[in-house]
Amino acid sequence: MATSGVTGGSQIDVQTLVSQLVAAERKPLDDQVARATTKVATQISATSALLGAMSSFQSSLNNLKTTTAFSSRTTSSTDTSILTASASTSAVPGRYDVVVDRLASAQQISSDAFAQGSTQVVGTGTLNISLGASSFSVNIASPANTLADIRNAINAATDNPGVTATLINAADGAHLVLTSSKTGATNAIQVTQSGGDGGLASLTYGTGNLDNYTQLRPAQDSRVYLAGQYEATSSTNVIEGVIEGVSLNLVSAEPGETVSIDVSFDKTAAKQKVSAFVAAYNTLRGMMTRLGGYDSASKTAGPMLGDSLLSSIDSEIRRTLSNPVEGAGTAIQTLADIGVTTQKDGTLKVDDTKLESALNGNFDSVARLFGTANTGVAARLYDQVTARLADGAGIDQRNDSLQAEQRVLAKKTADINTRMQIVQQAYLKQFTRLDTLLSSLSSTSAYLSQQIEALSNNK
Repeated sequence: MATSGVTGGSQIDVQTLVSQLVAAERKPLDDQVARATTKVATQISATSALLGAMSSFQSSLNNLKTTTAFSSRTTSSTDTSILTASASTSAVPGRYDVVVDRLASAQQISSDAFAQGSTQVVGTGTLNISLGASSFSVNIASPANTLADIRNAINAATDNPGVTATLINAADGAHLVLTSSKTGATNAIQVTQSGGDGGLASLTYGTGNLDNYTQLRPAQDSRVYLAGQYEATSSTNVIEGVIEGVSLNLVSAEPGETVSIDVSFDKTAAKQKVSAFVAAYNTLRGMMTRLGGYDSASKTAGPMLGDSLLSSIDSEIRRTLSNPVEGAGTAIQTLADIGVTTQKDGTLKVDDTKLESALNGNFDSVARLFGTANTGVAARLYDQVTARLADGAGIDQRNDSLQAEQRVLAKKTADINTRMQIVQQAYLKQFTRLDTLLSSLSSTSAYLSQQIEALSNNK
């Protein structure tokens, strides 16, 4: 019997037969597109992996492509309980002798005693308090005009530049203590008063009027002597600029005692940068090996084996790693001179002992080996990798080409679908007609058989 939806009456399964014929005709076309699609997808993945590895390598080179990458300094002190230091890249390595004569201090003054304590009424008016070039005022009015009220008013002032008021209750009475938050001779405290009943005059203090307070700690600059004779001062306990590129951090004053500060190249940081460069290159090398290598054990090839783009990138980088940098100096011109050598698998290895020796004897040359403009190893590699990653360069063109090929394959798949629909309809028409013809022949055969049988019965 014919399949549902197909007229006729023969025993042919038209629908199944047509589906099988269409599938047989479609299979080689689909297989061809599938193979091409898989190949393109593999190439796109490989190119993306190469792009990512080179971008990471480029980022690592950015920290090495100038000589300043190795310009960090380290400092040490012969007595850190007296003096420490830090140094910028402009500091010249060497030893500097320093005497810390005194530390900077913030002024603290204590008023005369108020026998009745914190609740004693002082007076009314306005107290004007200055700290260096800054000042503020507090209005004192009855009944909030006790010593405690004045303390509270000073501490609550929103424009207070850094004067703290406290009360000390001693045997002779309460004392108002004013403390500056800023060190240095220019940050002295002065107190004047105006208006009111005149009672606030007992709290005034300043130039020409030092009777109402006792100075507990002076407003004082720090002072050091360098090389036994050069004086330098600061309003804080950090002295900068007296030694170019060096900040002296004063911890305690020891007049007459010399502390030595040693400034040197930061060899530890330099070794870390070299090791980071080697690790970054080895990561890139590992990726290029996976993409363009051949595994004899598994007999599998990388997706970019024999690829001219990968080969040219590889050759360019290898040449740069081995070429001498004449601008680095006479003693050091290649990576091998500082203990960085290429192993059998193409990766780099660092000889720590040789690197240490190079840094000890030729630190500046090591810096120039990597960062000399246009010729240093890192500088050249950075420029080369950047050019490879640029829009319109080889990798970018390869990606564009592969994506265009993907679009062509997608269209080819759509074209196959359209073509197979036409083929299917043609087959359906042909076999439907055949089915109808066979059904008609079957009916005619049955009729003739009946007629012959009737004639035989009439004899």
